[in-house]
Amino acid sequence: MASYHLCVKTVQRSAGRSSTAAAAYRAGERIECAREGLVHDYTRKQGVEDSFILTPPDAPAWARDRTALWNAAEASERRLNSVVAREWELALPADLSAAARADLARGFAQAVVDRYGVAADVAIHAPHREGDQRNHHAHILTTTRALGADGLGAKTRILDAARTGGAEIADMRGLWAGMQNEALERAGHEERVDHRSLEDQREAALVRGDELAAAELDRPPEIKLGPATSAVERKALQEAARDGVEYAPVTERGAQNHQIRQQRDLLADLRQRAERAREAYVQAREQDASRFSAAVDAVRAAFENTDANQAFAEGFEAAMQAQDDARRRALEAEQARDRQRQIDQERARFIELAAQAWQASHDPANREVAEARQSELVKEVERAAERYGVEFNDLADPINARAKEIHAERQREVEIEHVRERDIGLDYGL
Repeated sequence: MASYHLCVKTVQRSAGRSSTAAAAYRAGERIECAREGLVHDYTRKQGVEDSFILTPPDAPAWARDRTALWNAAEASERRLNSVVAREWELALPADLSAAARADLARGFAQAVVDRYGVAADVAIHAPHREGDQRNHHAHILTTTRALGADGLGAKTRILDAARTGGAEIADMRGLWAGMQNEALERAGHEERVDHRSLEDQREAALVRGDELAAAELDRPPEIKLGPATSAVERKALQEAARDGVEYAPVTERGAQNHQIRQQRDLLADLRQRAERAREAYVQAREQDASRFSAAVDAVRAAFENTDANQAFAEGFEAAMQAQDDARRRALEAEQARDRQRQIDQERARFIELAAQAWQASHDPANREVAEARQSELVKEVERAAERYGVEFNDLADPINARAKEIHAERQREVEIEHVRERDIGLDYGL
């Protein structure tokens, strides 16, 4: 299945980065940075399948030299927090040949150059040796200033401004999806990519009445695993393939992604079966078959293999049950959090009221009444502790602490009142 990925990042000095280092690393070359006084040497880097620079038609010849281009980009920026380059990271379809992937990356880079008038430094990378072998990708490093006959000029603010940046990126995401789909179609592949979010794709499917497609898209996006977790899951997958057993995820995140993929695959299978059934039914009716005969043909087309049908039914039921269980657990967890919040609020109110009552119970003029009231308060705290499922001291300690605060507050109020009365007396010569 072809996958979509386009990510736009910035190379910013405030993050300790430079365009010379970024370009050297992505192209696997050696660049001496005049501004930093450093040599960035990545000539031993592996996996760089191709690299090239594209520039506007009137750009000077030196701009097609990687060292000259990125040193010029560094020299054109004066601020300590300048954005010195912009990176477009693309996933290239593994279904295409290496030449077709290179042409696709070049085409998109040329579109960026034509649209913004910048220089584009393209590096095409092969999948990492230990990673997903479908992960062909390209890094397109572009200048943040337009490149003309006189060199680097004005900043391309359209990509930075809050009013225009989001719309520009959205347009380029759509352009990249269209270019990939055209390349896949030319190569004879049925797979297609979609740059829209799952929710937007689902809404579009509902609008056109394709409920099966909407159900297929009604799933959470996969969770980003990170390098360490990916390595653990990749090792488990390789061991399962080596031992000829079914792969079983070994991390919680890996298990969640595995479940999401299973649900996606099962729903995709259901949709394909439904399409086969519809096509068989229409074809049979066009050949003057009765509705019943056409329906039988449709069922046979949908479930050609009895064993596969049984496996599909069992797998679909298990996946849907797992999804229902996950939703139920999430709902129960949210309800438990709501209950706990209510208990915490009630407990906080009880502590405040008990502290006020405890402080008010101190009556030196009538010790017997005070002691009786305090004894009753102790019993109330004991009952509350049992009601909240906590120890006695879990309530008594905060009540005592709050009672002391209340006492101190009242003492301060009394002192302030005494000072005020004394000042009034002085004013009247008393």
